[in-house]
Amino acid sequence: MIETVAEIGSTNAALLGRLAAGESVPEGAWLVADRQSAGRGRAGRTWSDGFGNFMGSTAALLRAGDPLPQTLALVAGVAAHKAVLALCDGLSGLMLKWPNDLLVGQAKLAGILLERQGDGVVVGIGVNLAQAPEVPGRATASLAGLGFPVARDAFAATLAAEWQAALTRWHCGEWPALREEWLARAHPVGTLVTVKDTDQGTIMGAFGGIDDNGVALLRLADGATRAIHAGDIEMVG
Repeated sequence: MIETVAEIGSTNAALLGRLAAGESVPEGAWLVADRQSAGRGRAGRTWSDGFGNFMGSTAALLRAGDPLPQTLALVAGVAAHKAVLALCDGLSGLMLKWPNDLLVGQAKLAGILLERQGDGVVVGIGVNLAQAPEVPGRATASLAGLGFPVARDAFAATLAAEWQAALTRWHCGEWPALREEWLARAHPVGTLVTVKDTDQGTIMGAFGGIDDNGVALLRLADGATRAIHAGDIEMVG
């Protein structure tokens, strides 16, 4: 159930368009592109593709009783983390960063973008398999550059299997267990981080984990805890 195309504007936009048109986008189906001409990340950022990298999207169809849709970003992170480790035995320093990045050390390896259309949530995932695009002010990494060459189609199949397993668990009420799996793969609780707040600028504190709804918690110097519903967390040092 992996559809591949040579070039497309955005795999996310294509699946959003199909959902908006009432077309069937079954869970477990993926749209994967060799190249994207209009890829994007969170907050409308331009996302530069790289030939040989993984660029793909899938959909989750919301049901009554499901956890909050926002938690799917963390579920996708767990699936991506598992997929990378399954194909890169011996890779060290791999961790998740709230809410949607996969890092090696402090270099970005992958990103996740969720967009909703009606009762469907499109999950876009980009992973630097072959090359690491240059991002101003941001360190990036690729698996090939780290000594772990992974073929795009092999990664797509592994990720699709991990995502389907995680999504089934999410639908079946296992979000609390998936939340714990995310925490076990993320930057540790207590890590000094900064958060860019639209009202108060940059705030520094210690990462306090995530709450039951996947919201990040920031422990401030005065002992208070602040819930971070949106924003960019960056590790200090």
